[in-house]
Parts: sequence; C-alpha cells; structure tokens
Amino acid sequence: MTAADPIDFARVEATLLAAADAAAAHTLALFRTPLAVDNKLAAGFDPVTEADKGAETVIRAVIAETFPDHAVIGEEWGSSGEGRFSWIIDPVDGTRAFISGAPVWGTLIGFAVDGVAVAGLMSQPFIGESFVAVPGRSRYRRAAVDQANRTSGLTELGSARVFTTTPKLFDTPQMQALWAAVEGATRLQRFGMDCYGYALLAAGHADLVIEPYLNTYDIAALVPIIREAGGAIACWDGSEPTGGGNVVAAATPELLERALALINAA
Repeated sequence: MTAADPIDFARVEATLLAAADAAAAHTLALFRTPLAVDNKLAAGFDPVTEADKGAETVIRAVIAETFPDHAVIGEEWGSSGEGRFSWIIDPVDGTRAFISGAPVWGTLIGFAVDGVAVAGLMSQPFIGESFVAVPGRSRYRRAAVDQANRTSGLTELGSARVFTTTPKLFDTPQMQALWAAVEGATRLQRFGMDCYGYALLAAGHADLVIEPYLNTYDIAALVPIIREAGGAIACWDGSEPTGGGNVVAAATPELLERALALINAA
C-alpha cells in the first residue's frame, strides 16, 4: 500500500461489521429450519443452501455501497472487479454444520491488499460472537464483551490442542502419515470446527489448526484475526496462505516453525 492508495481501516472495519449484520439477518432466519439443500458436486457432497446464496448477496451489497471500486471474490457468486484491494467472502463457512443445526459455522469476510489479507471478520450470529481484525488489533465481541484476542503463547508441540475439520481430509497415504505424525506429537485433537477452530486459536483456546485443500474464501478472513492476536499462519511450504492451499495456523511463530518441520518430515 502506498500513500497514493490510502485505506481508511475504520471504514473497512465498519463495513465488515455492517456486512456481518446484514448476513446474520438472513442466515439466522433459516438456521435450524427445514431447508432445501443442493449439492454442488456430481461425485461427493458439497452442500449449498439459500442461506449461503442470500447471505453472500447482501454482503456484496454492503461492500458495494462503501467500496464500489474494489474487487470481490465469493464462494457462491464468483469474482467481480479487479485491482489491489479485494473482499473475500464465505457467507456460511461450515454449511454441513449449518444444515445439522450445530452452531460452529460462521460468516467469513476478508479484506486483502495485493493478495494478502490484512483485515477480516468471523461472525457466529447464533451464539452472538464475532472475531474482527484490522492492522494493529484483533478483537473478540459478544454482547457487552469487547476484548483483545490473544493466542495461548504455546511454543511446544507436545502440549498443543489441535483442530482439523475431519481426518478424512487427509485422503492419500502421504496425507494420512502426516496426520498420524501430528496426532502422535500433540496432546489433544478435536474435529468438526470449521472456521470456528481458527477463531478459538486466536482467542487462546486452541494451539494448532491444520487442514488441506482450502480455498481462499475458507481462510482469507481468518489470516489477520490470527496474526493480529499474536499467532502465525502459513501454507505447509511456508508460503502466504491468503490464497488458500494446505494450511497450518499456530499460536506462535515458534510453534508454527515446529509444526512445519513435522509436516515436511512426514
């Protein structure tokens, strides 16, 4: 970012919050109701509902009001616009949880500059929680509570609490060996958390999240939430994770370094 292209991050944050509120009005009306579920895959199961599609529509409308010249990348409605500044949307991350009535789905909205996410929001409106980050701060909000996110500070694998959505994601012999190595090296493993696991890491309640095959809209919003809380996140080859890929997030840079060494040894 240059002086010629300043960004008012107060406006970015306000837009994130307004877009989350607009999405919540749509998703909460449909959560735990009889809901038609479509499948986006010819082989396998990748569910999508009116909650996903409608929420992304209203999020895009809120962004367009304030930043009409910015690019938008969404899971349901694709990409529009181009340039240095982009908004990356997953209206319901964890659709499987959504259609199962489990409140561990979330609305993800990220803001990226030159392909790197620098602000983001994860909203879980049924619980009433949001995790919001802009440069210099990562915040947790619920009702009257508004406090800084801080990771656990853990640096050693042996004490780590690890999340992944499901071990079935590790679907090749090499991947299975990798997950077995992570499981053997860490203290506790929990599953089925989707984006909520990354938010809990930022808040200090988990220490590692490791997942393969992520798309940009699965992870972009979570990158600044974790980094601004003191955590570290990268692809398994150490590269920038905003664009997606095989990703690991950790409570500290030291723990990330140890996790990456374990992954690459496996």
